Amino acid sequence: MDDLRIELNRQAGTSLVEQIATAIGRSISEGRLYSGARLPSWRDLSAQLGISRGTVKSAYERLIDEQLLVARGAAGTFVADQLPITHPADTSDLRGPLPEFYQHPFGAPAMVFQVGIPAQDVFPYKVWSRIASGAAREAAMASVSYPDPRGEPSLRAEIAAYLSVARGLVCSPAQIIITSGYAGALGLIMHALDLKGTSAWTEDPGYPMTRTALKMAGIEPVPVRVDEQGLNVDDGLKRAANAALAVVTASQQAPLGMTLSLSRRHQLLEWAATRGSWIIEDDYLSELQLAGRAAPALASQDSCGRVIHTGTFSKTISPGLRLGFIVVPPALANRVGDVAAALAPASSIASQRALSEFMRKGHYLRHLRRMKRTYNARHASLQRALNASAEGRTMAGLALLLRLPEGTDDRAIADQALEFGLAPAPLSTWYADPTRAQSGLLLGITNIPDKGLDAYCNRLKQLVGTGWGHNV
Repeated sequence: MDDLRIELNRQAGTSLVEQIATAIGRSISEGRLYSGARLPSWRDLSAQLGISRGTVKSAYERLIDEQLLVARGAAGTFVADQLPITHPADTSDLRGPLPEFYQHPFGAPAMVFQVGIPAQDVFPYKVWSRIASGAAREAAMASVSYPDPRGEPSLRAEIAAYLSVARGLVCSPAQIIITSGYAGALGLIMHALDLKGTSAWTEDPGYPMTRTALKMAGIEPVPVRVDEQGLNVDDGLKRAANAALAVVTASQQAPLGMTLSLSRRHQLLEWAATRGSWIIEDDYLSELQLAGRAAPALASQDSCGRVIHTGTFSKTISPGLRLGFIVVPPALANRVGDVAAALAPASSIASQRALSEFMRKGHYLRHLRRMKRTYNARHASLQRALNASAEGRTMAGLALLLRLPEGTDDRAIADQALEFGLAPAPLSTWYADPTRAQSGLLLGITNIPDKGLDAYCNRLKQLVGTGWGHNV
């Protein structure tokens, strides 16, 4: 009905049949109704417009005579093919969102060395498909009512139990809000905190999307140096002691991979408690720590209620699932829950129920253990295939970081690599301050092939050129 935009005026000097035919014809000519679109049945449209079926039938027949519609018997009435559609606006200059960040086509298969995408061949698809099918049936048969905008209670309970065991974070399901991934979590938090006009510490180097999201929310990102202990709190105090927020990847710094040291954690928490500031903990890799046990969540050490913990299933299951979560301090839970209900209620009830069942039956933890074994093996394979000195080569999360000589254009190398089906990420793009940017390539280990890896590494060596032998 929205696409048809039929407005009837019984006082007009034209018949209802003509008004209906004109409105449908206009929707077709302006492109709102596309070729092959199915129109409502005579009965449905007449009921919606409050007129007789015969009136709608006559309007449809007129448009069929004009070859704008095609009747296909019991299948219904459809817009004819090959229509001379006039588009209302020129869309040739429109692009995909954030092209500087999303360099690969949406929906494209994972590429070799691509970061941020879990292994495509490790996930237990048969188990998931069976659980997801059952969850979809249950969701379809459930009573028609508004679900909890904070997310399915069963999923929130499973996440609370998982966090207690895996991340050392004890919380109530009432503190957990289900979101559409990390981006959805950031948007929800920004609305709830209402920090427009303030500043926020961000790691430098750090996740570029975080800086972009803060700017869109009217918050000024303040790049704070990262060293071998993680976020340098002293540098943050020098740059913006009164910042209202800090965003940190405490367990595995993105992109360099180090863990925020205990002394830095205490210093950061003390700053937030003293200033009344907030900390967003981006726990993007959860417990996927390949070497040893993952460090506990920063929120588990927060005694003043200043840390907002965010997590996602994009790196452990699939970014296509679009499911993440927030753990908010009790004092903030009502506020965030209200904002979720008004602006960003949790969606995809079937997916939430499937994930809840997947976690409840232990499949999620088994999947994580399998991922760790697989990723460790692939990391070792990549190291062997590189066949070079370990100098300037470090593990950073689920990527191998290759340091390149100062002045090397890592962005150009990454662009050239795409032509050969390789997708290393340039390190320099993670820096907010270009004067401090370092050159390097992040090689994702999650989707490297069992066969042909030597050829891919040789191609990468050719692209890097003389910089390869410098410190790799």
